[in-house]
Amino acid sequence: MREFRGVCTVLCFAVMTGFVHGQGSAPSTLSSRAPAKTIEKTPAEKPAAAKASEKSSDEKAKDKKTDAVPKELIVTEIYADAVVFDSAKSIGIFTGHIVVNDPRFQIQGDKLTIYMSKKQNEGLDRAVVEGNVGVVRERPATAEAEASRMVGRSDHAVYTAKNGNFELTGNPRVQQGLNTHIATSPETVMILNENGQLQTTGPSRTEIRQEPKAEQTPKP
Repeated sequence: MREFRGVCTVLCFAVMTGFVHGQGSAPSTLSSRAPAKTIEKTPAEKPAAAKASEKSSDEKAKDKKTDAVPKELIVTEIYADAVVFDSAKSIGIFTGHIVVNDPRFQIQGDKLTIYMSKKQNEGLDRAVVEGNVGVVRERPATAEAEASRMVGRSDHAVYTAKNGNFELTGNPRVQQGLNTHIATSPETVMILNENGQLQTTGPSRTEIRQEPKAEQTPKP
């Protein structure tokens, strides 16, 4: 079974990493200056020649910066007990103990269906997770905000590659630190975006917890 999972992982790597487009480097530009003439330049002409030389150096530096920079490869691993690929419909169906490891998120569930874009080099269009869904999104610390970790659970979830959102439906609940956001209606929808923000539509309850402060022993 693990060998089969390994095959699934390799196949999914080829399918799910369609985010990375073909890479190439632009040909280096060659100088096309004509050989310098032996005519003596006047003092007034020499600063202009030096300026032209400096400008040429700046242009070369600019050309180097604008060369195509290779994109970092995104590796997505999908573990499952069974997999079916339908190339005609551009979909893949994974069932049984689904675990997805991606640099941007982690997923678990009973069934995963991925829909690939039919446009060339577009990669993943969306993914649908069903049954005992778990979604983890982590946001690294920045100058404006601290690191955060959000854990969402629901009966159903849809990931849209275009905007990076997870839409949780079917009794969703999201925990961040000690705080928990819980749907109080089956119709409630929660969305986790790629910036670590939560948006809820429908009735919900929020539980805010605080750790007790350590009591200070009074000085005698």
